[in-house]
Amino acid sequence: MKNETLQNFLVGFLLILAVAVLVHAQDQTRFISIDCGLPANSFYTDETTTLNYVSDTAFIDTGVITNLSLGSTSNTTSRQQLSVRNFPEGDRNCYNIKIVNGTKYLIRAIFLYGNYDGFNKLPEFDLHLGPNKWDKVKILNSTSPVIKEIIYTPELNYVHVCLVNTGFGSPFISALELRPLKNTTYIAQSGALAKFARLDFGSLTNRTVRYPDDVYDRIWTPNHFQKWKDLGTSKTVDADDHIDFQPPSAVMMTASTPKNISENLDLFLNNEDASKQFYVYMHFAEIVKLRANQSRQFNISFNGTLWFGRVVPGYLISNTVYSQFPIKGVKDDIFSLFKVRGSTLPPLINAIEAYVVVDLSQLQSDQEDVDAIMKIKSDYRIIKNWQGDPCAPQHYAWQGLNCSYNGIDPPKITSLNLSSSGLSGEVNFYMANLKTLESLDLSNNSLSGSVPDFLSKMTSLKVLNLAGNNLTGTIPTDLFERSQKGLLLLSVDGNPELCPSLSCKKKKKKNSIVVPVVASIAAFLILVAALAVILRFLLVRSKGETKIRHETKDDPMELKKTQFKYSEILRITNNFEKILGKGGFGTVYYGILDDDTQVAVKILSPSSVQGQKEFQAEVKLLLRVHHRNLTALVGYCNEGTNMGLIYEYMANGNLTDYLKNSNVSGLSWETRLRIAVEAAQGLEYMHNGCKPQIVHRDVKATNILLNDTFQAKLADFGLSRVFVDGGTHITTVVAGTPGYLDPEYYVTNWLTEKSDVFSFGVVLLEIITGKAAISKTSHISQWVSSMLETGDIHRVADSSLNGEFEVNSAWKAVELAMACVATTSTRRPTMSQVVVELNEYCLKIEMARKRQGHIAQSYHSTEFMNVNVDSELSLVAR
Repeated sequence: MKNETLQNFLVGFLLILAVAVLVHAQDQTRFISIDCGLPANSFYTDETTTLNYVSDTAFIDTGVITNLSLGSTSNTTSRQQLSVRNFPEGDRNCYNIKIVNGTKYLIRAIFLYGNYDGFNKLPEFDLHLGPNKWDKVKILNSTSPVIKEIIYTPELNYVHVCLVNTGFGSPFISALELRPLKNTTYIAQSGALAKFARLDFGSLTNRTVRYPDDVYDRIWTPNHFQKWKDLGTSKTVDADDHIDFQPPSAVMMTASTPKNISENLDLFLNNEDASKQFYVYMHFAEIVKLRANQSRQFNISFNGTLWFGRVVPGYLISNTVYSQFPIKGVKDDIFSLFKVRGSTLPPLINAIEAYVVVDLSQLQSDQEDVDAIMKIKSDYRIIKNWQGDPCAPQHYAWQGLNCSYNGIDPPKITSLNLSSSGLSGEVNFYMANLKTLESLDLSNNSLSGSVPDFLSKMTSLKVLNLAGNNLTGTIPTDLFERSQKGLLLLSVDGNPELCPSLSCKKKKKKNSIVVPVVASIAAFLILVAALAVILRFLLVRSKGETKIRHETKDDPMELKKTQFKYSEILRITNNFEKILGKGGFGTVYYGILDDDTQVAVKILSPSSVQGQKEFQAEVKLLLRVHHRNLTALVGYCNEGTNMGLIYEYMANGNLTDYLKNSNVSGLSWETRLRIAVEAAQGLEYMHNGCKPQIVHRDVKATNILLNDTFQAKLADFGLSRVFVDGGTHITTVVAGTPGYLDPEYYVTNWLTEKSDVFSFGVVLLEIITGKAAISKTSHISQWVSSMLETGDIHRVADSSLNGEFEVNSAWKAVELAMACVATTSTRRPTMSQVVVELNEYCLKIEMARKRQGHIAQSYHSTEFMNVNVDSELSLVAR
């Protein structure tokens, strides 16, 4: 608790201090800058970068602080590298840093050995991000810092940066830096991006560029190649506008180009491990004012295959070409920039970044379990090497904990042994939040107070050892009865003031496993009488509840004003004159109410047994949920075998009609995005706005209806399922439509909200491509994946759009859809995230294009493409 309070104070103080410091371009209020080894409660402003650093003592409670000797550093050593925190004890030691979850961060760890331990032996150790390995730290020179960077979007409100001892010297660290980035940048299909290189070509000053020149505090290293010549300008690049990557003007003001104008610019990547994948980002800006008879146009190839083209750098305007999908190369990979026909000038490049994909597939422990065990650790001031994630990876699970692992759900704590841990005070109520706990050992401590009743509510608990404490009072009745029935192995020996009942005699217990029952006959009779009274009360109440249920059983649909007679249905539909559609449930007819309101009437087929169940389910659901993106129920008919539902009329039918029929399509990119956003909002309401939440279970294009203004509404709720509060899934018979069916649900029978997310992802792919969910040869996601390898979004998008869309908007939509159809549900976004991404990063970008009259290929915006690169590679010119 003390460390947490101190951390909050220091971070808050740092933010206040940062606001008071005037900096260039962007303040650093959301930066986290930690000097590892700085004395407690210390802070300072770095003179070179103007960045504010604080001590690391609020973020970790292990390790030893050591200062480096002056002889072990150089004149260029930064202040935050003059001390280290080293970890001679424990296999894993972790920093716990609170962040804004859902925000993309650049996380940087710096290591300067400087022979701090006097052994003059260069160590090696592993660096972990949460439960996953980030990289190996291998010190090659005692006076040169090793810098590791990773770009990562944490799902939780904290991040663990861990140093793991691998037997080759004690781990240590000099500094930790976290910098928030725009979520629209550095997008990986999975995992995180570890920096391999970030180069500034043609630098005229040969100085490293970082904050305040770079608003995100990326570190750019100057690079020159013998066959290249350097270009530079004194004019500011991006003076009026910025792309999301915002490469610093100080970097973009210089560039490199071939000395021989007929040669290519070749970048050679020495890829030692061809199994790894990488992303590359190339930054371009024309810094030469071209004459009327001059032009600079070029293409980019990767290993001899066209990768992107054509590039026409805008004058003093940044343009970024990058990998939208990971590249998997060979040992010797080459990027070649070559001029195209008609270009009078050779290609140029201002800067490049390369990142390696880091697998983060190891799931973190259940969030509720983590919160509970951290509070228990803090409240009891437990002195153990409890560092990082409690359960993951399994090899580093906390001492005294056992966890469950199934590879699908986050690990959960099943056993907690705190015997002889010096605990005092009452039994901590956060124990109750460990919902899957089966064994709890609190023996041989100094716990006092009563045995809390919440232990009785921990239904998973099978073993409870409270022996050897100072507990008083009586054992909760439910807890005691469970032990008597053999449902719980309860041990309370060694608590002389603890009794099983109010009047039990205080005498020493002899059996440490079974609680002895010692009570007077009178007390026993009183207990029996009390139980009889309680039992009678419960029986009476049960009968009353049965009566109430029976009284309401016959008519679950209570809104009488919405009920129609079958004769009224015939009049409304003019004897079922006009058919709007057909399905497994029955037929949908056009109708008009007495007030001239148009409606759609769905009549249940008498032969549909399953339809009757779906009819009941849909009526119950629609009578209690209301949202502008869910079709409204006007009424229903329930006369024997004549059953029907009356909905608001959706004049433009269903989405499938507009995607499959080219004659009626004409849906612009903006309209398609609006439909996607509105359908997503309806689904998000079912998941989060309803209590308890509802899973639709049959999301598909034909169940998205369009009114006369093309407003989208979800329909057909017959298969929907209501979740019990707190439930993570429902085990149910698989139902849904082939092509839209979640493969994980199909295999496990576990229905979750992410099953709807998968189905929506398929719909989104249909909206983007205009293709059906399943073709004769493949699923739509497979087809899109194969098309994306070309790096050409126009080959993915529906041809009827005629290229009329903002490229970034389309790429973002595709990326989001592919994330939704991930085979593993934990890798899919939530519908809340889908709504935000569609609205903020797809629809608004397209609307801005239309407002400003931009064409899809704009050099003020970032270009996307498909590539692959790797770590263990060196970046040189050839």
